[in-house]
Amino acid sequence: MSKLEDIKAMAKTRGFFWPSAEIYKSSAGLWSYGPLGVALKQNLISEWRKAITGDMLEIDGSQIMPAAVFNSSGHLSSFQDPITECKKCGSFRADKLIEKVTGKIIPEALPAKEFDKLITKHKVSCPNCKGKLSNVEMFNLMVKTGLGTSRSEENYLRPETCQSIFVDFPQVYRSMRGRLPMGIAQVGKAFRNEISPRQSILRTREFNQAEIEVFFNPKSKFEKFSEVKKQKLPLMIKNKINTITVSDAVTKKILVEIEAYYLAQYVKFFQSLSIPLKNIRLRQVGDDEKPFYAKSAWDLEVNTSLGWIEVCAHHNRGDHDLKSHSKGSGKDLSVIDVDKKVLPHVWESSMGIDRLLFCILDLSFVEDKVAGEQRSLLKFAPHIAPYKVAIFPLVKKDGLKEKSQEVFNTLSNFYQCFLDISGSIGKRYRRQDEVGTPFCLTIDYDTMKDNTVTVRERDSTKQSRIKISELVNYLCKKVM
Repeated sequence: MSKLEDIKAMAKTRGFFWPSAEIYKSSAGLWSYGPLGVALKQNLISEWRKAITGDMLEIDGSQIMPAAVFNSSGHLSSFQDPITECKKCGSFRADKLIEKVTGKIIPEALPAKEFDKLITKHKVSCPNCKGKLSNVEMFNLMVKTGLGTSRSEENYLRPETCQSIFVDFPQVYRSMRGRLPMGIAQVGKAFRNEISPRQSILRTREFNQAEIEVFFNPKSKFEKFSEVKKQKLPLMIKNKINTITVSDAVTKKILVEIEAYYLAQYVKFFQSLSIPLKNIRLRQVGDDEKPFYAKSAWDLEVNTSLGWIEVCAHHNRGDHDLKSHSKGSGKDLSVIDVDKKVLPHVWESSMGIDRLLFCILDLSFVEDKVAGEQRSLLKFAPHIAPYKVAIFPLVKKDGLKEKSQEVFNTLSNFYQCFLDISGSIGKRYRRQDEVGTPFCLTIDYDTMKDNTVTVRERDSTKQSRIKISELVNYLCKKVM
């Protein structure tokens, strides 16, 4: 069984995620998160807020918006994927089929006829039955929904969270007495009618995004740049990775200051999640591949058992968005910056939370041996683990169960805890190893005498004896 299948099986068994509505025949690409998946996801979002959003303003925009929004943004005309069909097996994304055969990245924005030529040239056939494929057509990914009693109001589920930010920018700027540069952050759902959802939560029809849109005056100096000058960036340009400092990247005109600053912030953030720098790269997206609205584009990718996965897209969107929505709405979205009227440009960092969560699971999921016995464990960084501490009474009698509840109640005020009172201590350890809990506390008969507990560390299995009164401070040093 592949590591992907191992992760999917573990995720379902241990309550991280599973296919939605499994008791029915559900559509592909829809997933439910269980208690541990929700906890891990919320921890990742919390760390993102701490590391990235800083003094930004956060909104929660509507997931449903009128067609006019997406006419202006270009989604109704340009948000599409190339589709080809096998009469026997169904539809596939043409670019992905060609990539699988050639091993090269194929720009999804190519004209349909160009895909047809590539399919013929490389003898691409149906991946299932090897049958002949149809001519390629462009398939719009928008998810339409009717509102109102007559269903006559044409609306769409947003395909990305950023459009909510763009259309609400004037309101946020006015109500919060904004000034440039101004960052607006948002965490929320987005929806796409994906042709071929695949690889579990990596490509889905309903997904979670954490985005920042920084509105700035391109003629002004970006003052925060000085904070990250010495940080190193693994830049991949034309298939070659070159790790250079932020300062050098700007001096050599590879990046402008605002780009360099936020790329550095995200690399630092990903490292804080225990993703090694060697597993991170910033790939420059070429002109034939980048979105039509982007002046420049960089994909932050993470190397996993499935190869390099794009987790966070970074775009210099210029003034495309506010100009488009100004024209479409008939309202001037310019603002006053240092006594001058300006239509702000936008820097965007759009992170897929589900993809980040998968990468964390993939890199953390390992097997080793303890006392000659094989075990599976998730080596989460302690601060993002769903549970920080598990508490076990050695037995349920003689007051140990009640003492464990008392310790649980105390620690729950500070950490995400789990109380497990059934099974052998060894089996309870293994269960917590499998869900990534970094510390287990055992309440035994000595606890009743001297108020100490055994603290067992997940990775090393090392055990220490700690006073209950010192647990909060002890764990704080280990977890934070």
